[in-house]
Amino acid sequence: MAGDVITDRPADGVLRLAISNPAKRNALDVAILDAISAALSSLDGVRCVILTGCGEMFSSGYDISEVPQDLFAKQDGKLPAHPYTEALMALELTDVPTLAALSGATIGGGLELALTCDLRLAAGGTQLGMPPARLGLVYSHTGLRRFLDAIGEPRTRELFLLGRPIDAPTALAWGLVNWIVPDEDLEQAAIGLAEQLAANAPLAMAGNKRVLRELLRSEAAIDPELEQELIALSQASLASDDLREGVMAFAEKRTPRWTGR
Repeated sequence: MAGDVITDRPADGVLRLAISNPAKRNALDVAILDAISAALSSLDGVRCVILTGCGEMFSSGYDISEVPQDLFAKQDGKLPAHPYTEALMALELTDVPTLAALSGATIGGGLELALTCDLRLAAGGTQLGMPPARLGLVYSHTGLRRFLDAIGEPRTRELFLLGRPIDAPTALAWGLVNWIVPDEDLEQAAIGLAEQLAANAPLAMAGNKRVLRELLRSEAAIDPELEQELIALSQASLASDDLREGVMAFAEKRTPRWTGR
């Protein structure tokens, strides 16, 4: 059964998007990703967007049961318009401020989705992690760049190479989240912050977001040939025996048996 995004307007000028996929711990399937992109494409009267999860979890990450072998296949030398890529770009390019309210575990693709928002507020019991190394996946260079920009090289290496989740206080110290509140206060705290963001000058918000986005992009620019090599690394990992073994081991709750192929 496909997941859903529940939308409401908890305050004037505030749109809330709540990820709902309880059978899969709020995993990001195509239906959820398409719904996020669609909601962000029409923001009439919206001055701030809250992205959160239903229940006691933000998201367990991209739904690995839907991973296609050609996820990173090239089209004219560019990444395809995959629903996950589209949702990230929709968040990144929207003119209004975006706030991720992390209602619990925030893992893998769910963490990158949250990191693409402008600001992050976490419930005190939140766990955050990046498990690609435990699945046999080479993460996208664009995704890794987001983490390098946010938390620096040493902490990005720890997060991705060790693959061990961190708690909310650690995430705050790293700069991965901006604030922590008690679990029971998350909803009202998120609405309060969103109201403050929505009250600011819209031209200034859109303009400052544009400047920040372009500065980060210019710093992240790499040689096109090198970029194709990095895309090929991610593509090769999707076709590897290790990825298939990692996904199976995750589903079967056992230790993977890696072969390096």
